Amino acid sequence: MSYRYMRLIVMFDLPTEDEIDRKSYRDFRKFLLKNGFMMMQESVYVKIAVNQSVARLIANKVRANKPPKGLVQMFIITEKQFSRMEILVGTVDEEYITDDRRLIIL
Repeated sequence: MSYRYMRLIVMFDLPTEDEIDRKSYRDFRKFLLKNGFMMMQESVYVKIAVNQSVARLIANKVRANKPPKGLVQMFIITEKQFSRMEILVGTVDEEYITDDRRLIIL
């Protein structure tokens, strides 16, 4: 069986002015972490998917759990495109495995 790994990248900027907004922010962030997303940097989360159809299912789940206010953006790219990302300043945190070594195929 052939797999074409995909990456979902979710970026968001959510208001935190009052308690309702802060709860919405916390709930969305917890949703992402609970569903296997890893934080790349502040408000940017990424998840690997085994193929494009699985990536679309995950994207639909994110859409269903989006917060009511703020800006949330999401896109899907191939693993090859993701691996060509260039780091201009800073270093990669080795605490997180960012390749398919974490992926378990059942």
